Amino acid sequence: MSKYLAEAIATFALVFVGAAAVLAGTGTLAIAFAHGLVLAVMIYAIAHISGAHINPAVSIAMWATKRMKGIEAAKYVISQLIGASVAAVILTGIYGNVAPAVNNLAPGVSVGTGLLVEIILTFFLVFVIFATVVDKRSNSHHAALAIGFVLIFDHIIGLSITGSSMNPARTFGPALASGMWANHLVYWVGPILGALVAAYLYQTVFLKKKRKR
Repeated sequence: MSKYLAEAIATFALVFVGAAAVLAGTGTLAIAFAHGLVLAVMIYAIAHISGAHINPAVSIAMWATKRMKGIEAAKYVISQLIGASVAAVILTGIYGNVAPAVNNLAPGVSVGTGLLVEIILTFFLVFVIFATVVDKRSNSHHAALAIGFVLIFDHIIGLSITGSSMNPARTFGPALASGMWANHLVYWVGPILGALVAAYLYQTVFLKKKRKR
């Protein structure tokens, strides 16, 4: 059970720190760095225990590329959703309302545009995960920093468009605590599609070449 607990704790940290940065009214850079830094720290903390997915889209991509069994991936996702939900409930007790931290489309942004943005942002995230963690040719010592940096620049790019979720758990926890489910499917479909495209691309093009050598 240690790996599932680790995933729950790390996802709790991501949502607690990231959503709190939004609720505190900090600017775009502060929110971006809050998400990126807490993710990097949690990866360093639990990578040796669970692999540090901290994101249902990542776990689904690992399952889709046959790097974990379906039942294990499901347990990872459940653990992540629980961690995110507990964090959001505690933030509700602190701030009174977590609705401002719920990822949602900015006014004038269509569902299609929102999906495209989340697909692209998550593609960057999962591509870097595969390049720095999955691919054993890479020096993985700095993988956590690289992945954290992706979260930083993805937030700078997408925060004003979709809220830069890239992570269904990050959206699910605050949505559950606040009862706000508007455009919720965007934050499942977009990240999962982006993660699958990145995973299959890296697996097929880059790791396949490695095996042929």
